Amino acid sequence: MELAQKQSNLEDRLRQLGSVLVAYSGGIDSAYLAYVAHRVLGDAMLAVLADSASLSRAHFADALRFAEEHSVPIQVLATAELEDPEYVKNDATRCFHCKDELFSVMEKAHRGSRFQHLAYGMNVDDRGEYRPGQQAATEHGVLAPLAEAGLTKQDIRTLAMQAGLRIWDKPASACLSSRVEYGRPVTREVLQQVEDGEAFLHQMGFRQFRVRHHGEMVRIEIAREEMPRALNMETMDRVTSAFRALGFKYVTLDCEGYRSGSMNAILPVEAIRSVNLQ
Repeated sequence: MELAQKQSNLEDRLRQLGSVLVAYSGGIDSAYLAYVAHRVLGDAMLAVLADSASLSRAHFADALRFAEEHSVPIQVLATAELEDPEYVKNDATRCFHCKDELFSVMEKAHRGSRFQHLAYGMNVDDRGEYRPGQQAATEHGVLAPLAEAGLTKQDIRTLAMQAGLRIWDKPASACLSSRVEYGRPVTREVLQQVEDGEAFLHQMGFRQFRVRHHGEMVRIEIAREEMPRALNMETMDRVTSAFRALGFKYVTLDCEGYRSGSMNAILPVEAIRSVNLQ
C-alpha cells in the first residue's frame, strides 16, 4: 500500500470516530497519532498523558512541549500502578497491569463525556512483538488507528519527517520499568536509579541506550554505532564512578549493544505464550 493511501486511511478512520481520547506518552507513535487526530478532529480529540513514576521527567517534559508546539489539547492524569502488587512483582504480565491502570483511569476521568472512543499508538510492527499491554487494550476496547491504517514504525517516522515534526527520529523509549529484570520488584527507588543513569548517559552525548537494572549490577546497552565512544578508559571510568554513586556495585557494558526488549529474551517461552493467548 502506498504511504499516501495509508495516511488517507488514518485520517478517514479518525473522521469516522468523530471524537477520541489518545493515550499519549510523547513517543513517536502516540505523538504522531495525537498530531493527526488534532489536525482532523480539532477539539474533538484530547491527548491524555499519564503522570507515572515509570515515565522519566525528561520524557514527561518533552511530551508536554511537543503538545504545546502543535496546540494539541492535553490532559495530565496521575496513574497508580505502583500501588498494584501485580504490577510491582514484575512478572511477564507487568505491561498488562500498567496499561490496564492507564485505560481504567482514562475511562473513569471521561465517563459520560463527549469523547466516544479511546485510542493508542500501536502500529503494524507491534503486532509481531511481545506486548502484554495489547491485551489490556483489547479488554478496554481501545482502538489502534495507526495499525488499522496499515502504518509501520518506519511509515510513521517518514510521515512525521514530511510533516516537519522534530520527533520524527526520536529514539524509541519504553517505560523505565522495562529496564528492570523480571522478578525484581518495581519500586520508586529502582526506577529513580534507572532514570538518573540514563540522564547521565544522555548528558555524555549518547543517543540510543538502555540502563538495565539487575540489582547490584547494572548492564548498560549502547547502540553499536556509538560503542567506540564508550570503549576508552576515560569514558569507562566516568561511567563506573557515576553508576556506583547511584548504588550499583558492578557496572557492565553489554558487548551486544543496544537492542529493544532484551529483557524479554530471558522469559520462558511458556510465559510469553500464556500472555499472548489470554
